[in-house]
Amino acid sequence: MTSHENFQTRSGMPSKPLLSILPVTTAEMEPNGSFRGTQENCMVDDFKRNFYPGVYLVVFVLGALGNGFSIFIFLQPSKKPKSVNVFMLNLAVSDLLFVCTLPFRADYYLRGSHWVFGETACRIMSYSFHANMYVSVYFLTVLSIVRFLATVCPFRLLHVTSLRTAWSLCAAIWVLVLAPSGLLLSSGTSKNGKRASCLEMNLSKITRLRILNHVVMVVGFALPFCTLTICYLLMIKSLLRLKVPKSNARISHKKALITVTIALILFVLCFLPYHILRTLYLIQWREGRCNEQLHKAVIVTMAMAVANSCLNPLLYYFAGENFKQRLRAVFKKGCMQKEMHQSCLYMAKQTMHE
Repeated sequence: MTSHENFQTRSGMPSKPLLSILPVTTAEMEPNGSFRGTQENCMVDDFKRNFYPGVYLVVFVLGALGNGFSIFIFLQPSKKPKSVNVFMLNLAVSDLLFVCTLPFRADYYLRGSHWVFGETACRIMSYSFHANMYVSVYFLTVLSIVRFLATVCPFRLLHVTSLRTAWSLCAAIWVLVLAPSGLLLSSGTSKNGKRASCLEMNLSKITRLRILNHVVMVVGFALPFCTLTICYLLMIKSLLRLKVPKSNARISHKKALITVTIALILFVLCFLPYHILRTLYLIQWREGRCNEQLHKAVIVTMAMAVANSCLNPLLYYFAGENFKQRLRAVFKKGCMQKEMHQSCLYMAKQTMHE
């Protein structure tokens, strides 16, 4: 969820389809524009040029390493595959694909908001940000719900934790988010003198933007956030009821509580500020009026939303099933191979001397 980059509302975009489906609309709601055409000078291009590239490149490096290595760990063979890891694997794949677009965004701002990679690539930029954001929102939410249900009702809802159900839910999330978000591919570049603008907002349709923002705010954020909060409170209540301190049930409850807690923290840090300030930005906007501080704040919260892609590996490490054990096994295997390689070199040298 990038609040300041993908508030792109191009006049050529179809209005009815956008009003009919949810996360589709977010690309139009990326308050990245510079208020060109207003009476006051509300340009924040210098701020974006100084702020975005560094953030994007750091998130790219950390996200590529963290998610790439996490995917490698999840794909290691396991005797007892867990449904929790299926959701985390899909989330890591989504984040890895998204962070691969960040160097192009950084290049755009380093060039002074000038896009040189063509029309198709520009459309993919808008699409990838919002698709990844809401895929992350729903994967985190469903992951927390499944873990909560599997802990509180482990036998009555056994089918919920099956691998088949997990892959079916993942497929449903991908389709429900990516399909409507495909309408964002209709937003491309626009000419601004000699420069080709890509990640900018056109406020010519502010009324429709406000409506779309409210829809996405409710369906794409408020409902998942409320669901996570309820799961968190119920998990604490359930944990307090267990009186045996070291029982298996208590350990299972704590693991589920860690999952929901980390997911809730990621929501509060990455997604909540973006959605609140994006809404305020659209509500307060008036022709000829500038609120530069709010504009810059939205840019910062958008960067916070992007940073979610490099923070999710923390969830995998602390809440993934057998993730730490697999990680240790990989390092142990690597060390053994290194030792064997060194032994072979030593034996080869000894043979040559003889």
